[in-house]
Amino acid sequence: MSAPTKDDILATLSTITDPAKGKDIVSAGMVSGLVVKNGAVGFALEVDPARGAALEPLRKAAEDAVKNLAGVTSVTAVLTAHSDAPGSAPQPAAAPKGPPPSLGLAKAGDKPIPTSKDTGPIDGIARIIAVGSGKGGVGKSTVSANLALAMAAQGKKVGLLDADVYGPSQPRMLGVSGRPSTPDGKTILPLRNYGVTVMSMGFMLQDDQSVVWRGPMLMSALQQMLRQVQWGKLDYLIVDLPPGTGDVQLTLSQKTKVDGAVIVSTPQDVALLDAKKAIDMFTKLDVPLLGMIENMSTYICPNCDHEAHIFGHGGAKTEAEKLSVPFLGEIPLDIDIRMSSDGGAPIVVSKPKSPQAARFREIAASLIEATETVPA
Repeated sequence: MSAPTKDDILATLSTITDPAKGKDIVSAGMVSGLVVKNGAVGFALEVDPARGAALEPLRKAAEDAVKNLAGVTSVTAVLTAHSDAPGSAPQPAAAPKGPPPSLGLAKAGDKPIPTSKDTGPIDGIARIIAVGSGKGGVGKSTVSANLALAMAAQGKKVGLLDADVYGPSQPRMLGVSGRPSTPDGKTILPLRNYGVTVMSMGFMLQDDQSVVWRGPMLMSALQQMLRQVQWGKLDYLIVDLPPGTGDVQLTLSQKTKVDGAVIVSTPQDVALLDAKKAIDMFTKLDVPLLGMIENMSTYICPNCDHEAHIFGHGGAKTEAEKLSVPFLGEIPLDIDIRMSSDGGAPIVVSKPKSPQAARFREIAASLIEATETVPA
């Protein structure tokens, strides 16, 4: 039985009418972010924020209609709101009065952001460690994968959540392909390799397919990957965060108990500036800082053993000391680390006796020691 196409899904959704508009939800421009892969369907209904709660029955009707299509294995439909109703023209702004807006930027002396950790810990997961960075391109995902594998090699039950929804890379790095299954349309069964349980949005997408979502959809997807995945009993869940200080970081910190954060940076000043912003965010969110890692710290020529500091050297350690944050160690800029990750077998498993793998094992041991001295 062949899976339905996007046109099939849209044709089905066009049979659902929004009574307030007198139009079907497709022609009303309410359907967005439609993803169809191997029978798994996901989409959003863009609605006026004032009608959000009242439109839950409409969302349910749309989800049920698609679920009844032959070849559909699972459906996820979410409501997402924005300031203008779909199709409405923007209104001219009134002349500003009073002082300029702050744009939400914190001022000295402001209170920390309220965390509202109202959903508690995740069943079966003893500790959650977030791996973040202030900017992209610093090797955070490579570090996350190798730390997860190093912890597993030390006898821990480890899961890895690829929370970089817009740029998931863990399926490639861990050599995992295929699509997670679901026994009941709600619970998600994750995939597994090298002794690590893995969940990623990348499993739901084609290699060249983008995710074009607004914040509410992003936050909904993260909570599903946290709480609807059958993680089993884990000593550690490593969360590979996207770069920056946005919706995913805020949702993770507010909606579950994060036991600590690791910040990855390269040595140069620009990366360290953004790393400090990530540290400030986790401090505001009351997430303990487990330490900083300096990635791409030094380069040793494989032909002559000359050591070069391409991105500088020691910057992360210096900043960690200034900020009173533990410094966890340095990872070199090394072609074997890059090639092993691209090849789907990170260096901790492809070359476990190498000096590079030893660095990751040392950092993993430090994290285990630091977190297991605090009750889970």
